[in-house]
Amino acid sequence: MADIVNLRQARKRKARDDKAQTASHNRALHGRTKAEKERDRLIADKSERFVAGHRREKPTLPDDQ
Repeated sequence: MADIVNLRQARKRKARDDKAQTASHNRALHGRTKAEKERDRLIADKSERFVAGHRREKPTLPDDQ
């Protein structure tokens, strides 16, 4: 004999499983801790200051006329 399956519950279970799989995939792609984000921001700021300090010409402000 076959098991009786409630189609409404099966559909909801499948939707939950799909949503969990999508969330897992997104966490792997985009998930970073706050410390990792802060570290990357500090590295970017430091490299920008380094490049700005080694420019040949300093950026000038527009003249007030």
